[in-house]
Amino acid sequence: MTTTDAYVAVCKLAELEEDTPRRVEVDGTPVSVVSTGGDVFAIYDICSHANVSLSEGEVEDCQIECWLHGSRFDLRTGRPSGLPATRPVPVYPVKIVGDDVLVSVTQES
Repeated sequence: MTTTDAYVAVCKLAELEEDTPRRVEVDGTPVSVVSTGGDVFAIYDICSHANVSLSEGEVEDCQIECWLHGSRFDLRTGRPSGLPATRPVPVYPVKIVGDDVLVSVTQES
């Protein structure tokens, strides 16, 4: 991983499959990186309800679904859109530099 300011290169853009979450770790923080609808998002990879990896879930309509109980989180805001989760998860800013996907976990977007 390469660091640029507070951003860390986590993967190549070409490595991301549309609507398929990819788990990465940024400075010890688990992050799910998702390419969907022409944009790339980074969201904290742990469900606020059940403490399981969101990157194992499915992506649809700019939301990621927790595979265990079906809570869905908006990739733009981290807010849950249905029960059982009631607390949001952090989302992080993403930069694309060339073919590199960079994420900053030092600031939430």
